[in-house]
Amino acid sequence: MRATVIHGPKDLRVEQVPDPRIERPTDAVVRVTHACICGSDLWAYRGVAERQPGQRIGHEFLGVVDEVGARVTGLRAGDRVLAPFVWSDGSCDFCAEGLHTSCPEGGFWGEPGSDGGQGEAVRVPYADGTLVRLPQDLDEALLPAVLALSDVMSTGHHAAVAARVRPGATVAVVGDGAVGLCGVLAAHRLGAERIIALGRHSQRTAVAREFGATDVVPERGDEAVAAVRELTGGTGAHAVLEAVGTDESMRTAISIARDGGAVGFVGVPHGGSAGVDIGQMFGRNVALCGGVAPARAYIPELLPDVIAGRLDASPVFDLTIGLDEVPVGYAAMDERRALKALVRP
Repeated sequence: MRATVIHGPKDLRVEQVPDPRIERPTDAVVRVTHACICGSDLWAYRGVAERQPGQRIGHEFLGVVDEVGARVTGLRAGDRVLAPFVWSDGSCDFCAEGLHTSCPEGGFWGEPGSDGGQGEAVRVPYADGTLVRLPQDLDEALLPAVLALSDVMSTGHHAAVAARVRPGATVAVVGDGAVGLCGVLAAHRLGAERIIALGRHSQRTAVAREFGATDVVPERGDEAVAAVRELTGGTGAHAVLEAVGTDESMRTAISIARDGGAVGFVGVPHGGSAGVDIGQMFGRNVALCGGVAPARAYIPELLPDVIAGRLDASPVFDLTIGLDEVPVGYAAMDERRALKALVRP
């Protein structure tokens, strides 16, 4: 089969690799019909996150089951399924608590020795615990919105939950990437009355407004803090969603939170922890929660809204490419010519 392989910074290739096969009785093999490129994939593409030459890449996909192992009971060949960006056994204490990302048997697609989502097929460990079976009569037009649940929409929802978004709240979202935009959508779904999107890319902030943002702040740093404070009468936002992962974004998030408010952080940290001012948080009773989103726990909650047409993150996909064009998609996203690329193998 063909799959996307990373050999070094900005060196992605679509190559012939061995076909996936059942290796354990709890495995399934899934033929990928929809995948995408994540903003976090760009850290590897740029060389910031280290990868082994020849390692697979991609962690968001849905497809059709081709084969199941002897101990897989909840799936069969022909089922359409969605994969969260982390596999998990579904039976450990962490999975039972809804924290599938801490499963001792879990792992991330594309880690050494595993298949990546940006390929023609994937071997799925612990298929019963990992995959979400989709309705077989699901409208094809909904599949991009369903695919978003594999990571970005679930991650935006995680940020909103961690920040304690509630009906009537004022929410600020730091970051205009796909996760930040999904955070806007998540805050709107949870009943936020006012949503302030921090971003300066006009096409992205237009999507933010489509998703429910009431205000847009293009400034950064101290100017952004001052702008949010002015919009909120000097008090700040009840809930802040941090979806970037830099020192500056974290400083901004904490500074624009209302006293007694909370910051939900889901941006993959790439700047150390200098942006976390413990003294400021202590004095103002600002909570900081978040981390890797347990998408497997959120998908059953969010999927019915997608199917009903109440939740649609598909506008974050502004570029559709074939598998052979994946390197082109990375370049477009890296150069901010595309927000998020949808891959159709």
